[in-house]
This record gives sequence, structure tokens and C-alpha cells, in this order.
Amino acid sequence: MGKERKAHGAHCLVLSFPAQGHINPLLQFSKRLENKGVKVTFVTTRFITNSINKESSSSTINIEAISDGFDQGGMAAAESHEAYLERFWQVGPETLAQLLDKLDNSGNPVDCVVYDSFMPWALDIAKKFGLIGAVFLSQSNAVNNIYYHVHQGKLKLPLSNTQLLLPGLPPLAPHDMPTFLYAFGTNPAFRNVLVDQFSNIKRADWVLCNTFYDLEPEVTDWLMKILPAVRTIGPTIPSMFLDKQLEDDKCYGFSIFKTEKEACIKWLDDKPNGSVVYVSFGSVAVLDSEQMEEIAFGLRNSGSYFIWVVRASEEEKLPKDFLNASNEKGLVVTWSPQLQVLAHEAVGCFMTHCGWNSTIEALSLGVPAIAVPHMSDQSTNAKFIMDVWEMGIIASVDEKGIVRQQAIENCIRELLESDRGKEIKRNANKWKTLTLDALDEGGSSNKNTEEFVAKLVYSGSD
Repeated sequence: MGKERKAHGAHCLVLSFPAQGHINPLLQFSKRLENKGVKVTFVTTRFITNSINKESSSSTINIEAISDGFDQGGMAAAESHEAYLERFWQVGPETLAQLLDKLDNSGNPVDCVVYDSFMPWALDIAKKFGLIGAVFLSQSNAVNNIYYHVHQGKLKLPLSNTQLLLPGLPPLAPHDMPTFLYAFGTNPAFRNVLVDQFSNIKRADWVLCNTFYDLEPEVTDWLMKILPAVRTIGPTIPSMFLDKQLEDDKCYGFSIFKTEKEACIKWLDDKPNGSVVYVSFGSVAVLDSEQMEEIAFGLRNSGSYFIWVVRASEEEKLPKDFLNASNEKGLVVTWSPQLQVLAHEAVGCFMTHCGWNSTIEALSLGVPAIAVPHMSDQSTNAKFIMDVWEMGIIASVDEKGIVRQQAIENCIRELLESDRGKEIKRNANKWKTLTLDALDEGGSSNKNTEEFVAKLVYSGSD
């Protein structure tokens, strides 16, 4: 068993981009490493470290911070995304080097830097210190493939073909591609970050991917030919929801938002099995008032029970009197314990923005999805949810790009009441089983993590 192995002082610094959707998977991977005997120092920005809510966790992982140049306000304090990233890319490398020096001088030297792929400069710092560099890709391998082709100049922007054929992937229409490519010109600063993930990736000693082999076999095989260091190590979700190898690992541990756990679980406990629609669009997506109204009335008209996560910053967009009128059927919260909600037997489907974390959580817990993608890789994930993994359906949009209430009502009824919904649920359960297989002893992700730890230990004992 991995938990008996001691790593003879091997020490990993794990560096995350300062966003909830990046912190969660990297923190979970850190717990897996710790469980296999590796000492871990988890690092994100000072602003995030000072503002996160620490939830119950048995982890003993050490937390440190670097600067993004906005220690008092984080990304929100910058004039623009461009200004934030420019400043972070100047200050981050300096303060990461200072942290590595500090750890070295305190008799606790680092052997390896596992870094978020959004920050390729971390590899340059690791190599200056003579350390192992492991890049962690937090998106699907399908999306990694797409951005790699853009970086190599093999996929030209703006997109001009009506069908895109890439190795290891099904034929994709332009609207199946990440929005930063399809809607060319939107947020060029973040498009550059996404494409630049691959700027120095061939120099990394390890390329760790937050997916599992059976979920994306063809594209993973292709990526391994191009980047032999590729290893799938996911899904990175708390162990007690899957393989149960890490005792008491029931939550990610850190949340930027305060979770309304008790209210959600208490409300779900007296609802019939498979009767509740869970609605959440993640920590970043911003919906306009018209879309919020359509969702509200679609939920109400479906007649189903629902839990809807509406962040405090979005609450004013809810239709007037919606909360009062929906009191018996619905619960609206500012943030939920998503894994506990998805794992609850009362939940029948998940209306999601299709961020990769939410997508892989739904797969891991066997919950059918209603895909309502907003930006970035979400449209690609939605395509796979419906047409490749067949564990959900995409909600149709009108000419304004809005999902109307009738489309929402139809999707809910299809998943909860129709024969097709039953077939989709069977497929979702199949993925749940394969997810567990990947993480169990002898499974593909578990073996890859074991290999990473073994090589780390070997190099650390030289």
C-alpha cells in the first residue's frame, strides 16, 4: 500500500494559480502525494492565502505564499486582466525564488516544483535551482490538444474551417472549440495564458494531467507520443467520494466562498431519490439578468425540486419575488458543498457551466448533466458530455446566445422523466465505475502517481 511508503525526505512545492478551480485539483493532488509519504508545501498568492476559508481536513500540508503584486486585493484590484497578469508575471518569479531560498535555508530544501500550467515561468525558476519540474494541466486532454495545436501554429486563428479535425479527437465544429479561439478577440490576455501553457512544456520532467486514461484514451495516447512525460493522475477529488484511501478526506479543504453546507444537506435529506435539479455555474461565470430570469422560470415551470447556487454578487439579478414563490420547491444558496450535493441520492441531474472540475465531479459521482457552457473550455467539455461520454445533454441557445426557459424545462424533463434520461443515467454510472477503477490500487491514475513518487524518492536519495 502507498501509505506505508516513506519518501526519505522528498519535498514537493506545489504552486497553484489563484482561482478556486485551480486550487482544488492541485490541493487534492498534494494530499495524494502526502499520503504516499512526500512532504508537500502548497503555494498560492498572498491575497488568496489570507482570504480563504479553511474547511475541515486531516491534511498536514504546509501553506506558503508568493506575491502577484496585488497582495491586498488580488485580481479584482487590477485595472484589467492584462494589467494583473503582466504584474504577476513580473513579481511571481521573484517571490517564488525567494521562497525556495527560504525553504532551503531553513533546512527544508525542495526537490521538485509541481506547478500550475498557467504559470510556465515556474519551470524556469525550478530549473535555476536544479529541481525537478512537473507541470500540472488542469483541463481535459482534449482541450490540452487543442491549445497545443494553436501554440505550434498548426491550428490557425481566427478559425476558418467549418469542421476541425485534430488527432485523437472527434470532428469538432468551431462552436465546440474553447471560446477564446472560437470568439476570437475576446480576452486576448487569457487566450495567451492558455496557449502559453505549452511554451516550455517539453523541458518539464513530468506532464501531469487531471483526467484519467479510460476517459480520453485516444487523445492521451497521441499526447504521449508528442510529450512522453504525459501521465494521467485524475480525477483529483476528495478520496472519500471515490477510492477511500485517504481517511477523513471529505472536502477540498479551502474555499474562497463560505459554504452553506448544513442548509443544503438538510434540505436534500427529505427529498425523493433522483428528484432534485442541482444548478451551479461555478466561481467565475457571470450571467446577465435576462439569462437569470429564463433559468428561474425554467426551473419553476419544470415542477422539479432544485438547489441553485447564486453567488452573492449575482443575487440582485434574480427575478423579483422568485425566492418567495419558489420556497417550497427550491433552495437558493450563495455557495454549496458541491461534492456532498452531487453525491446525495436525492439529486437527479446537474445543470452546469461545464468547467472541467464540475464536469469530472459529475462523471465521478454518476450524475447526468445539463450543459450550459459559458466560456473558455466549457463548450468543448459540453460537446464531450453529450456526444462522446453520453452522460448529459446540451441546452439549446437562441440567436442571442440565451438558454430560454422552455429549453431548460425540456432538458430537466428529458433527464428526469424520459427513457433517454434513464440511458444517460446508466452511462453516467458507467463513468463513475471507471473513475474509481483509475484511482484504486493498480488503476491507471494510481499507478502513475506511484511512479511519480518513486522517481521523486529515487532522485531525492541520490
